[in-house]
Amino acid sequence: MRARRYLVGIPVGALLLTAVWAGTGHGARRLDRLELGELPLEPQPGEERSGGDTTVTDTGRNAFGRSPMNMDRARWPDFHHGKRVFDRDWSDADLAPVPVGPLFSAPSCVTCHVKDGRGQPPASPDEVPVSLVFQLSGAEGQRAHPLYGAQLDSRSVDGARAEGWGSVAYDEVRGEFADGEAYSLAKPRYEFKDLSRGPLGGSARFSPRVAPANFGLGLLEAIPEQALLALADPEDANQDGISGRPNYVEDDVDRRPKLGRFGWKANQPTLQQQVAHALFSDMGLTTELLRDGTAEPEVQPKDLEVLMFYTRLLAAPKRRDWDAPQVQRGKAVFRAIGCAGCHVSGPFETGEVPGFPELSRQRIFPYTDLLLHDMGEALADDRPDGLASGREWRTPPLWGIGLVQVVNGHTRYLHDGRARNLEEAVLWHGGEAAPAQERYVRLPREDRAALLAFLKSL
Repeated sequence: MRARRYLVGIPVGALLLTAVWAGTGHGARRLDRLELGELPLEPQPGEERSGGDTTVTDTGRNAFGRSPMNMDRARWPDFHHGKRVFDRDWSDADLAPVPVGPLFSAPSCVTCHVKDGRGQPPASPDEVPVSLVFQLSGAEGQRAHPLYGAQLDSRSVDGARAEGWGSVAYDEVRGEFADGEAYSLAKPRYEFKDLSRGPLGGSARFSPRVAPANFGLGLLEAIPEQALLALADPEDANQDGISGRPNYVEDDVDRRPKLGRFGWKANQPTLQQQVAHALFSDMGLTTELLRDGTAEPEVQPKDLEVLMFYTRLLAAPKRRDWDAPQVQRGKAVFRAIGCAGCHVSGPFETGEVPGFPELSRQRIFPYTDLLLHDMGEALADDRPDGLASGREWRTPPLWGIGLVQVVNGHTRYLHDGRARNLEEAVLWHGGEAAPAQERYVRLPREDRAALLAFLKSL
């Protein structure tokens, strides 16, 4: 019996997915193959420069920590001053004007964001997490936990007792591609230990989150709000199964709701607020924005100013092999199976950013819409955050994702680092992304490899 073939698909421009049945009878398996027709596999002009004129050419260990290529040399001193604040160990009395804590998760920004890159979960269940934190809330989900606050602090200064820590173990979840090749996923299992104030309680909610990469944040903040809202489709009016929606959250300065852009659930509207909350939650340090009743901020205004300067200007790295035939085919696969419905390449055009000509009017390719999407039960943390439900997550930018191993020495992805490589990250997708995940599973090996090659080029 010959394999049957017919169109299944989703035309995307000149692209079609076709189904090929491998085998016969009840044992036949459906494979989806990308039919390119006459579509030329050519690079999009400028796509290798992910951050426009800011893009750095360094693709080595320091690729995530560089200043923009279009920055005037006269601004280097402030950038390097900000880097010193970022690296400062606030638990060292010789380096920091005030001590960290008394309870904290990390003594410095660089502790979690090593080389301005991604964090990872601990290597064993006996290891106290370093760049993985646990955000907490009570039964209702939005308010802080009544005993432990908004985040579990696993470290403390001398004389104080840490609140406790979260142990991470994994169960193997096995699956199979349509062509018969097996795969395995690591499902995390959490246990809280050494809790100093009693049990969390059965109704408590928690959300494990690894530290994301820091580069390109100023460019994301500079994307005009209307460009992002134009991508929202909360009622799925176009019936493509993707219903991205904005998260509106309180601005601590203006005291009104604004579009969330930063954090795993888009729960911070501005980069300054994201940094100030990280200093407060992760290190117990107050700023002008978050004083916690103290008379003077512990992070001095000048230090916060240069830290923001540094964080805002960290540049995205240039892509590698973007014009290779396999990578271009992988980009076509990425579009055809539906990944680009949330991971929008753009290009976006940034607006005018006062005081930052480097970030103004740049044509960028971040591969995100910065909107919330339902990612399914398997990735849910059941903890609401602003307007985000326990199943919703902000689409993370993909630029630079192929350099994580080079910069950080690991390949752990997703909000809690459960994915051990890029393919596992794809396979964990559910909810609105379930159709794309299912199409990926049905692809033949060569098209799966092409998509991964494309991701590694970003």
